[in-house]
Amino acid sequence: MTDKKGAPDAAAAGPGLDDRISRALTGAAVGDALGGPVEGYSPEQILERHGGRIHGIVGPWFEDWRTARPIAPYHKGDGHITDDTLLTHALIRVYEKVRDHLDAYAVAEHLVPELTSEPRWIPELETEAILLQRVFLAEKWLVARLHYGHVDPREAGSGNIVNCGAAMYMAPVGLVNAGNPAGAYAEALDIAGAHQSSYGREAAGVFAAGVAAACTPGATPSSVVDTCFSLAKDGTRAAIEAVCTAACSYDSFEPALAPLRAAVEPFDTVGPEYRSPSLGARRPSRLHSIEELPVALGMLLVGGGDYRRTVLGAVNYGRDCDSIATMGGALAGALGAEVPAEWAKTVAEASRIDLSAPAVALTGVAREIFARDVDRRRTHEAAFTALEASA
Repeated sequence: MTDKKGAPDAAAAGPGLDDRISRALTGAAVGDALGGPVEGYSPEQILERHGGRIHGIVGPWFEDWRTARPIAPYHKGDGHITDDTLLTHALIRVYEKVRDHLDAYAVAEHLVPELTSEPRWIPELETEAILLQRVFLAEKWLVARLHYGHVDPREAGSGNIVNCGAAMYMAPVGLVNAGNPAGAYAEALDIAGAHQSSYGREAAGVFAAGVAAACTPGATPSSVVDTCFSLAKDGTRAAIEAVCTAACSYDSFEPALAPLRAAVEPFDTVGPEYRSPSLGARRPSRLHSIEELPVALGMLLVGGGDYRRTVLGAVNYGRDCDSIATMGGALAGALGAEVPAEWAKTVAEASRIDLSAPAVALTGVAREIFARDVDRRRTHEAAFTALEASA
């Protein structure tokens, strides 16, 4: 399905765990900030608005962002992260509390309070507020269903619109399962059950698996895509195959923009007008897929795993490009690609956020979880061996 574009020496292990986690999380945040100001627009609109393609951090689409429609009152641009990163960091704080694998109950017990309790600086609002005031309705669903509705966390995602809401912040799940894509897939599916159903939940599992696969020494963009394809189900699997097959014909994003959109379009329920979804949009289906994950994987191939090329391709794709760039940035970073220091510095300062601390915290948790997994595996091996011996 994929070629070997961008493949490094297979014998080279590449960066270690600390660097991969740092680059993945920083890469996700920077991609989010770069894509934020052009979210919802087409490649043609981006070209007209900016007088060319975007090659770095830009300001808001409208200068009067406080009153502009349809995005008011969000200050998107100027290096501001969006809800993708806010939720990613919130999930990391849940890992810090639990210090083990998470499930849907951890979402109810720990992530929901993250949304409703402690005020934090929200760059797009330029004020301190609880996260619930920034996230969209698909994420407010968590509070409505789990805090007020007391729904079984494993089933709470049923009935929510099906979009990338759960997938966009699943990079930490892949990172704590670094090198174990199947484990990341299963854990993310459990976590996402509190938030999403159908192909939205499936995308969360596949994205986490992709990040875990990218952390594997010697991994390439092609091996990451192949792992995602091997685990994905139904429309998500078909969409990844279609988009990534198309992506293999390109090594720069400009000529790939239209072909990648054409490849994913049969699986995308939103339709051609991103801000005017079709009547069948975001409903459960075994035939469809979210747009963001397949396109992020496609741009990873087009960019050969290079961070700048991958993320700029995602940003200039438009539509839900902050989430596409978040996913593409996380995948490229997990592969070991370095995030441009000037972008990371600007985003950290503009968003008033520490991009290093979450990575340090998650790396420590990942090592604790791995040690527990080893102990659990040894206990299982001893029990199984004893059973065989007594047969």
